[in-house]
Amino acid sequence: MLISKIGEFGLIERFRKSIKTDSSVVVGSGDDCAVIKFSKDKYQLFTCDMLVEGVDFTLRDKPELIGRKALAVSISDIAACAGEPTHCLISLGLPKSLPLRLLDRITRGIFSEAGKYRINILGGDLSRADKLVIDVSMLGMVKKKGLVLRNGAKTGDFIFVTGSLGGSIRGKHLSFAPRLKEAKFLVNNFKVNSMIDISDGLAADLGHILKASNAAAVIYEDLIPLSKDAKNLSEALFMGEDFELLFTLSRSDARKLLNKKDSRFRCIGQITAKKYGIRLIDKNGRERNLKPRGFTHF
Repeated sequence: MLISKIGEFGLIERFRKSIKTDSSVVVGSGDDCAVIKFSKDKYQLFTCDMLVEGVDFTLRDKPELIGRKALAVSISDIAACAGEPTHCLISLGLPKSLPLRLLDRITRGIFSEAGKYRINILGGDLSRADKLVIDVSMLGMVKKKGLVLRNGAKTGDFIFVTGSLGGSIRGKHLSFAPRLKEAKFLVNNFKVNSMIDISDGLAADLGHILKASNAAAVIYEDLIPLSKDAKNLSEALFMGEDFELLFTLSRSDARKLLNKKDSRFRCIGQITAKKYGIRLIDKNGRERNLKPRGFTHF
């Protein structure tokens, strides 16, 4: 069987069946970050992301933005668990033909992003490769009482997103701001039941929350905030790489957040009983089932 037949998430599940962890691991594979025991009141977060030329960026993109994206995608994972990034390792796969001046500009973007968020770069590895590859492994820290995962959505919760969605390929995927401040605001003022960052697409990442939480959802076309770069609703649902936060709150906390009239947060729907799947209500009030699909590598 070819990898293309089993698909990205089928392949991940195949690997997960063979993974064994000890008691130091609170959460392993299957969330935005792994969660590791650290101290009486804190957990350590651990995540990694690989960017590949031709898949996540091209050499026609501004080099500094390529570098900052390499760090920002992992920072976004840390934000999705309501943590703070602290340390990272960076490994590079480099074609021999890559101009040194271009590499200098990419690393300038990496170092600038690390400095902005006070992340310690501890080293990494180098290897020859046919295409440019940037792999980041990042550590973070989160208070135990503030940790948010994908599996806590409850029937009756309201579904929110930060920012706007769709059209990311037209620039946002390189220039997005990881939502660390928003995540910190949320956990400091509300009980966030579940959260994920939107990397694969709204439908796919909502599907990840629903699968982990054994739940379903209804979302409303009129409420989904479209980016100015989005050509249509489909791009907001399926394109991915928006790196906004998708999260759920109880009715009472949702009311409190909405009363603040904070434009950073938009309510788009509600968690329902599992038997319903994902339902989309369009502008005319018509209902259709929505498949939890989005970007996949295979």
